[in-house]
Amino acid sequence: MDPTRPSPRRTWRVFVVLAAILAGSYVGWRYFVSWRAADAAIGHQAGDQGKTKGPPPIPVTVAEAQKADFPVYLNGLGTVQPYDTVTVRSRVDGQIIKVAFRQGQMVKQGDLLVQIDPRPYQAALDQALAKKAQDEASLKDAQLNLKRYTDLATRDFASRQQLDTQQATVNQLAAQIKGDQAAIDNAQTQLSYTTIKAPLSGKTGFRNIDPGNIVHAADQTGIVTIVKLQPISVVFTAPEENVPQINKALEAGTVPVAAMSSDGLRTLSQGHLALVDNAVDQASGTIRMKATFANKDNVLWPGLSVSTRLLVDTLKQVVVIPEDAVQRGPNGLYAFVVNGDNKVEVHDIKVGNSGDGRAVVLDGLSPGQKVVVAGQYRLQQGSLVKPSAAKTPAPPGEEAQAAPAKAP
Repeated sequence: MDPTRPSPRRTWRVFVVLAAILAGSYVGWRYFVSWRAADAAIGHQAGDQGKTKGPPPIPVTVAEAQKADFPVYLNGLGTVQPYDTVTVRSRVDGQIIKVAFRQGQMVKQGDLLVQIDPRPYQAALDQALAKKAQDEASLKDAQLNLKRYTDLATRDFASRQQLDTQQATVNQLAAQIKGDQAAIDNAQTQLSYTTIKAPLSGKTGFRNIDPGNIVHAADQTGIVTIVKLQPISVVFTAPEENVPQINKALEAGTVPVAAMSSDGLRTLSQGHLALVDNAVDQASGTIRMKATFANKDNVLWPGLSVSTRLLVDTLKQVVVIPEDAVQRGPNGLYAFVVNGDNKVEVHDIKVGNSGDGRAVVLDGLSPGQKVVVAGQYRLQQGSLVKPSAAKTPAPPGEEAQAAPAKAP
């Protein structure tokens, strides 16, 4: 056998190796082609999506601009004061023999409070009555004598001097009787002062005396203090620049005032403006006012600090939007308005009064337009949005009763 000629076994091995290489190359080429095609398809699909969909819409909350009446309130701070306050004092000296009230009791006008020993004053009255009776008897005798002297004088049995003297005696006793009556009246008055009654209906405070104590007319401490709670007053202030507005409202009729808790969250009582002070406090630049409240439930108590809300005007049929819709920019106030394509537009607006979470738009919006009240931080002109309606607010009149508003 020729040694240079390859053997059939070796030739077969070479053939198998070459076939394996060719098969592997073919498989690799097919995989590469398939991968490129898939990648190109994915890229094409992503490109199509980018061209057709763009960024997703921005979720926002919207509310409609409404045309409604808008109440204008002035807010302030006030202090509850009794409608009337009386410190009950004794007008005579004497010993207290009876106390007819309890501390903190509600009393009515004319109720007995304290009884002072009346015996010395009753004795003085009896003495004055006796003195008058004595002088009346003397007058009667003098009048009879005057009649006798008059008869004698007509017959020249009595001188003119005697007649004039007797007339003077009669006149003197008549004047003395008038003085006696004045003394009686004074004694009766002093006696009546021993019975101390409530001068008004109200609530008593701490009692400063007890039975057995001696009181004097010159005492300044007083027996007890009574305050009138129904009605009751609240004294509060407002800035001096609001004086013309307040006077105009007062001239138009009754001006409602609400007394609220100091945090402004609860309405305690409803009343009306009673008076405006006659001068502005130059030191503070405020005007003092007093409001009156029926206070049937005694929720207002003297010395209590309250927030006040004075209705000075009602704007008729104005455009109102939530205050959250009002945005502030370098060029002033603006709001985002959602159009029919769910795209936002920037509207420059002019705002007047605000309060109760609402604002009056003087210019820039129309009733029915939808304004964005939440989610504005991602918006710009032309942004696509996905709007959702805000909670329906209470009517302006009802909401104004539930929370305070403010004037500009």
